[in-house]
Amino acid sequence: MQITTSTVSLTVEDVSASKAFFITHLGYQETAATDDFAALVRADAAVDIVLLRRGTEVLPAAQRDRHAAGLILAFTLTGLEAEEKRLRDEGVEITMPLREEPWGERLFQITDPNGVVIQFVEWAAAPDTEHA
Repeated sequence: MQITTSTVSLTVEDVSASKAFFITHLGYQETAATDDFAALVRADAAVDIVLLRRGTEVLPAAQRDRHAAGLILAFTLTGLEAEEKRLRDEGVEITMPLREEPWGERLFQITDPNGVVIQFVEWAAAPDTEHA
């Protein structure tokens, strides 16, 4: 098997609100959209995102009422402080302030209009892969 791309599909109440948030604040571009659906991509290594309106009939009946709850969409990057400042300057609420964990992970979180938690991570030192 060769995976050529990775996509996360998020079920949300308001596709337009999440789509605007990801485009405006996170640099995504729309490749396709309807009222119930949006496909978003970035030119770098970020995961592609599909937004589906909760209740849409394209989802199996057992999944139609689910929310993108309990999920953290995490991006590893460099320049964590600059990214946190940029988002704050754009008026995005930082829902978990910048902090450093004892194992060297530095991170902060924001939340999109539909409650999708987005975490930004930078390693203070290279992670110890033997103990990860």
